[in-house]
Amino acid sequence: MNKVKVFGLPLPLHWNRDPDIQTLVRQSYSGVRSIIGRVWPGLAKMVGPARPLFVLFGSSIVQLSFGNGGWGSIIADLYSRRADILLRGYSGWNSRQALQVLHHVFPKDSAIQPSLVIVYFGGNDAVLPFPSSQKTLVPLPEYVENMKKIGIHLKSLSEKTRVIFLTAPPVSYALIKEKLSEEHAKCRTLESCRKYAEACKELCKKIDVKCIDVWSAIQKRDDWLTSCFTDGIHFTAEGSQIVAEEICKVLEEADWEPSLHWKELPIEFGSPTKPSSSARQCCVNGNGSLTSPLQT
Repeated sequence: MNKVKVFGLPLPLHWNRDPDIQTLVRQSYSGVRSIIGRVWPGLAKMVGPARPLFVLFGSSIVQLSFGNGGWGSIIADLYSRRADILLRGYSGWNSRQALQVLHHVFPKDSAIQPSLVIVYFGGNDAVLPFPSSQKTLVPLPEYVENMKKIGIHLKSLSEKTRVIFLTAPPVSYALIKEKLSEEHAKCRTLESCRKYAEACKELCKKIDVKCIDVWSAIQKRDDWLTSCFTDGIHFTAEGSQIVAEEICKVLEEADWEPSLHWKELPIEFGSPTKPSSSARQCCVNGNGSLTSPLQT
């Protein structure tokens, strides 16, 4: 049978005429694995045992998190051989847009459901409208309702799917003005971000979702206005380090069963028990920041 390569896999030549396969393709990660199982049985097992799946879902702070020193890359490095980290970041998006694609990104009928979803929306929701932009502020009540729907949907994916929300971080007016424009700086205010961060924290208490107060965590550093942002909005490596530390704290302290803390997850093709002191790990040094034994 003539075949054509899709995602590097040989599929039947007229695969795109099969509505079922087309639907699976649109489902991205889970769809590709399902196609593999249908078209080339047994190939899916060649990638090794199934690991827990962590999904990072949000706007540009998520999309850019795999960059140099980004918090997503820190988490991916920490969970190497323990969990698969999947990035679903959409620059410029707010909670309204996220809600519109929620069921496409996280379909309930997917054969593979995430063990953890880390969600960040809020910074773009809080942006005040300005003349040269097509964006409009997402009112605070709508933001809360959107995030509530997102949280409830994610928790319903499976009994073992855990959810963490990140609040909106603070912003640096001076850096935004310098790197972007004064117009942008006037539309991203500390007070607006604070209101959305507080609302996110209150919502998480109501729907039983873990919350990381990025707004407060960033400001604990004395020089946060100049050291934590590249442009007043997005994180430097130093800012990302703080976010990664806060995520690790939640994962360590959460009373989830099974635990998703990296020390509790087996190493693929390694010991199923906790890693030894010589195993690659992330720990807290004297200054409270994350380091790897490979650096010590």
